[in-house]
Amino acid sequence: MAAARRQLAAEGAAALSLRSVARELGMVSSAVYRYFESRDALLTGLIVDAYDALGAAAEAAAETRDGSDLDRWVITARAIREWALDHPHEYALLYGSPVPGYAAPETTITSGTGPSLALVGIVARAATAGRLAPPSPAGAPPLSAALAAELTAVAGEIGADAVPPEAAVAFIGAWTQLFGLVSFELFGQTRNMVVDNAALFDATVTRQALALGLR
Repeated sequence: MAAARRQLAAEGAAALSLRSVARELGMVSSAVYRYFESRDALLTGLIVDAYDALGAAAEAAAETRDGSDLDRWVITARAIREWALDHPHEYALLYGSPVPGYAAPETTITSGTGPSLALVGIVARAATAGRLAPPSPAGAPPLSAALAAELTAVAGEIGADAVPPEAAVAFIGAWTQLFGLVSFELFGQTRNMVVDNAALFDATVTRQALALGLR
């Protein structure tokens, strides 16, 4: 796995192959197949490991007992950004361009939800304790009954029953913008626009958390 990560960093996911990993390890390619039956199986292993590591970083940050709900959201968001900056190639494997010819199996889903569930947990605990302020987007039309029902069902499935549909919509916006900011920074989209990416990130995730109802 370590050799595969080095190859991922040097050549990208599309160029990853069991033969080249075996060559770096000084093994015959048939020996590597005892551990991974194909290139896709190796990619899946890398993806699961990366999701688990990012999820662990996010969960550890979310479990802090210091500060307010808003503080915990910002601390967790920072942990996600810092992990991405420390592991750019693994982050790109998770959130960058799809690898040609590879389709991630369902076995990656559980690990893939870890980072998001860490953020959901902050909101759910605040809602359960009555600390979540009602989101009030100015001039926004009411949610359709179908969307509200869908969001209520999803919240129930992940143990966030106390989070109302309006807050769920705000969460999705905050969640996607958080990862969008990280991706834009990592892939150079904010270059020549801002110098202090950390300050931009903190300012944005704080405003999104306030819009979500965290205080």
